[in-house]
Parts: sequence; C-alpha cells; structure tokens
Amino acid sequence: MIKLMRVDYRLIHGQVAMAWTHTIGADCILVAGDAIAADDMRKATLRLARPSGVKLVIKDIDNAIAALKSGVTEKYSLFIIVESIEDAYRLAMGYDGITSINLGGTRSTDDTNHRLDTAIFATDHDIEMLRELSQKGVEIEIRQVPTDDKVDASKLL
Repeated sequence: MIKLMRVDYRLIHGQVAMAWTHTIGADCILVAGDAIAADDMRKATLRLARPSGVKLVIKDIDNAIAALKSGVTEKYSLFIIVESIEDAYRLAMGYDGITSINLGGTRSTDDTNHRLDTAIFATDHDIEMLRELSQKGVEIEIRQVPTDDKVDASKLL
C-alpha cells in the first residue's frame, strides 16, 4: 500500500529518513528515477542514508510502474520518493494507484519561473503536468515535514 509519494530532489535525507518514514509507518522506500537507477554512486549513497529497518528499492520509472502494477509492492507500507515533478507525473500517469503527491523540494534552475513555496520551484511544463494530475483527481499538496499543515497546491497552479 502506498503511504506517501513525495517529490524531493534531495531524496533520502533527515526529514525523509526520520520524520516522514516514521510518521507514515513506511517499511519500504521506493526511490524512482531513471538517472538515479543508472548511477551506482548515488545508489550507494542512498543505501547508506536508508533508515534502519526499512527496505530500500531503487528503480527507473518504467520498472517502478511495472512493480506497482504487478502487485509485488502491496505487502509493504510504501513510501515513494522521486526527485522531480516530471518523475512524479510519469509515475502517476502510469499507475492509477497514486492518488496524492507531496511536494517537498524541487530545484531552482534558470528554467523555473514559478515559486509555489519556499522550497518548491517549477517550470511552465511542471505547472502543466501538475494541473493535469490535479484534473485527473490526484491531490497535490505541499508540506516540508509531517507536522506542517497541508497546502493545497492545486490552488496555486
């Protein structure tokens, strides 16, 4: 069962490893992303950051969708983490079981011209993808830590 899907370019770090994982009761973290799955150094770093007692799986987006569709993840309380809005979009469009996306942190680049929150930067394309997900019925919310109040990101798009 998917407990939370979070967009956070930092992937596994203090807030994720401690606050989010424990609060949602996750026993497995799925880090999904094509670039991450192809980078042995980043995978090794993520394995070191994995919270104790929590399984870590790293897959590219297509294989993550296939695993979710196959039902193999159903035995876990699953926390999905992706590093970009585009990765979240691809996962949510590829697997209907994703009903909510938490925006936790996105990078500011030369292309980002929207700031949805102190740590959420988006391009025009990101905004289009978030609007499409919202119209599909996917909740888009912003929270840095679990104790923060949810901000309905669809009202900011």
